Amino acid sequence: MAFRFLSRDYEKSSTALEDGQRVVHFAFYKTRQAKEFMRFQAPESLSEQIAQHLGQRIITGQLRPGQRIQELKVAGDLDVSRGSVREALLILERRHLIEIFPRRGAVVSLLTKDLVNSLYDIYIELLCMLGRKVLEQWSGVELSGMMARVAELQQLINARKLSGQESMENVIDAGFDVMRHAYRLVGNPFLEETLENFKPAISRTYYVALENFRGELAETEHFFQQLAESATAGNTAALENSIREFGEHQRRQVLSILEHADTA
Repeated sequence: MAFRFLSRDYEKSSTALEDGQRVVHFAFYKTRQAKEFMRFQAPESLSEQIAQHLGQRIITGQLRPGQRIQELKVAGDLDVSRGSVREALLILERRHLIEIFPRRGAVVSLLTKDLVNSLYDIYIELLCMLGRKVLEQWSGVELSGMMARVAELQQLINARKLSGQESMENVIDAGFDVMRHAYRLVGNPFLEETLENFKPAISRTYYVALENFRGELAETEHFFQQLAESATAGNTAALENSIREFGEHQRRQVLSILEHADTA
């Protein structure tokens, strides 16, 4: 494997200060994620680390829908306890990435039309709420931090033009960075937690769209450009409209992929 988890007894991270930032060191953390400025948070548990690792493999399609996840094999591959893997699987079940069946164990959940519709029905409304709250509390130059993250995302898209899996993951991560900055502006922990819980499922559907539609990257760039323009102008109606249009566009893309798979 490309990495190994820290010893199962080593549940806490080491920390260091770099340029006034708190850096959390985990064996599989990406450098950019580790150096991200953030409020102090307790180190993630080993089970959470395992869940993130397996979740990313599901999101990127390395673990396919319907594929079994064998607890003993995962524990051996990652050199962790079966108890930690079992806890990680429960986390993934709550995030709707796997299903756990009696006597059969954990299986990667299927992407169905009902699941996709249920997901986007709620997620679009939550994003609109986040956007409204940002513009209710902030305006103009106060939004410069969020606009900087939008600009970084656009630069990433233009530089990469989606060449390979890593680029797709980077684009998805950069999009969520914009949303996380909005969390800090709004300061609503309940809204933040709810949207964060949607991240794995939304990342999965977005990855499917990026993988199957080459023009999806341009749609993403256009969406964030509209988002930035609406936020800068303080136009809440235009902001919500952009969010709804892009959300519905993604929904249609994913549903068309599922329909094609059903008829293939």
